[in-house]
Amino acid sequence: MRRAQLISPFGPGAMSISKNGISSVCSGLDHWFKDRHGKMDSTDLSQYKIKEWRLERLLGVDHFRLPPDFRTRSSGDEDMNMFLTVPFLRFPKWHYCTFCGQMNELQYYEKKNELCKGCEQKGYKNYLVQAPFIAICERGHLQDFPWREWVHKQKTPSCKKTMYLVSTGGGALTSMQVKCECGVEPRMLYGITSANDEGKTELSESLCEDGTVFLCQGKRPWLGTDEGVDCTCHLRASLRSASNVYFAQVRSAIYIPGNSNKQISELLSYFEHHQVLSIINLAKRASLSLDETVQQLKGQFLVELNGYSDSDIRRALLVRESRDEDPGSEEELPIDMEAVLRQEEYEVLNGEINQEELKIKPVPVGLYKNNLFEISKYFSNIHLVEKLKETRVLTGFTRVFNDQQNDIEDLKSMLWRKQPENKNDEWLPGYVVFGEGVFFNFNEEFVREWEGRIQVSERSKPLSLRYRHLVANRRTKEKKITPRFIMAHTFAHLLINQLVFECGYSSSSLRERLYVSDNESNPMCGVLIYTAAGDSDGTMGGLVRMGKPGYLEAVIRKAFSNAGWCSADPVCTEIGLQGPDSCNLAACHSCSLIPETACEEFNRFLDRGLVVPLHGVDPSTAFFN
Repeated sequence: MRRAQLISPFGPGAMSISKNGISSVCSGLDHWFKDRHGKMDSTDLSQYKIKEWRLERLLGVDHFRLPPDFRTRSSGDEDMNMFLTVPFLRFPKWHYCTFCGQMNELQYYEKKNELCKGCEQKGYKNYLVQAPFIAICERGHLQDFPWREWVHKQKTPSCKKTMYLVSTGGGALTSMQVKCECGVEPRMLYGITSANDEGKTELSESLCEDGTVFLCQGKRPWLGTDEGVDCTCHLRASLRSASNVYFAQVRSAIYIPGNSNKQISELLSYFEHHQVLSIINLAKRASLSLDETVQQLKGQFLVELNGYSDSDIRRALLVRESRDEDPGSEEELPIDMEAVLRQEEYEVLNGEINQEELKIKPVPVGLYKNNLFEISKYFSNIHLVEKLKETRVLTGFTRVFNDQQNDIEDLKSMLWRKQPENKNDEWLPGYVVFGEGVFFNFNEEFVREWEGRIQVSERSKPLSLRYRHLVANRRTKEKKITPRFIMAHTFAHLLINQLVFECGYSSSSLRERLYVSDNESNPMCGVLIYTAAGDSDGTMGGLVRMGKPGYLEAVIRKAFSNAGWCSADPVCTEIGLQGPDSCNLAACHSCSLIPETACEEFNRFLDRGLVVPLHGVDPSTAFFN
């Protein structure tokens, strides 16, 4: 297993299958960086530490660490960091025999497959395999399917006799049933994976014969314990390999040179001076933009701010604006620091930088020539990012749904059995990648004019209403689904699908990074399409080459031509809400969807009709008309 896979998709709490066919769950962070004897006496953590102050502030940790690699004596001369492991625990514990169906429960630490005792007594040699079903809940808990409770229809059955999982033929759940030697009536598994929009599951509602609701037991086997915590969620059965069992919550940040936490802190302290504060408040009341506020401050306090760049002052203002009305100490986290992080990157990507770990070269939009439309009308800037550095960090995970409304601290607590008491010991697993990309900054003036059209707002309204429905019925993150967001997101997908034929990278190698906000003082509408790899030298340069004048025009032209008619049309265009969570309009696997690793929104909030003219759709809704 590669080290990057221990961040996603096989991080703490995730299940994977070994080469021996054993399903296991990755242990919590308490057990990382220990040798085979469970000790850290010969561990030098400095070799694994990663620093990215913007993410550290966002996530409230001291540093990040690369997952440990396994080293033997022959791998190096030093004695430090030898034989470090990341433990995996056998899960699920319940096993059954595929020949006779007899079930048996093994322990987390069992390494070998066990023979079926029933078959062994009859002279047969059949190995037990792990049960195909497990149980999960929306709060991230994981446990074995309640086989004994299910067949006895009781919350706490007293029977301890042998059970059997048998199939009567066929692939449906109606053909599988659980039996017990006590003579209780066998019970089919029909409906165990069902749930309604309110989060009530068939497993919890129908398990007990007396009507008692069987709730989640709060189990966390990846932490090496059978002890549960209080949980009021319904329990949902799932296949071991189902995609909803584990969603890694990964945060990332593009490296920005010339930044330090010290610079931002100094500016924040200076902003608290009475005279400076009055200027900032006046600018806010006058609805001045961020750039105008910066110029006001530099005009009034030129000497004091001489050592800081405009970019530093803008970022400090963003941090200050994002603080709560009662921020308390400087150590407290701003309530929307994620937006601040994106705004900082957006400003840097709109400039020109030539440093070792970030190289950005602006290209005048007038150099791009296209017979179909005037590129300068739709884009204000196009920048070639010849080299970038990205830090990706695992903050936690969710189950059942990928976009649940979880606090950062709640997510982090899922990774630990006992979180570090010392603030300096708090860390999260992460890794660094280097790559290249092309940044598109849409023309804000034209975006506002386009967004103001009644046809555009009517076109995007169903997606916004659908997402509000999801937010109201499950613990989903609230976000504003605007026409500019849908348009920019769909544009990124269409371009990625075309670039895979032009630049030499696969679709799973390319990624999107969206910079969208309709905030009047700090609007954003930009897309970074990039690729990144673990090599410090970065990538091959094919993506940047396709972003140059003479190449990009043909890529965009082909992408829009393909988007104008999907192979699934007219169904794709006319069907309405479709795709994941029914959060797409004219967008399907044939035209707009990309690998989930490449998309920030799990292939939702897409519509070709807001990008290019479609047959049967008002052409005025298309941004590129």
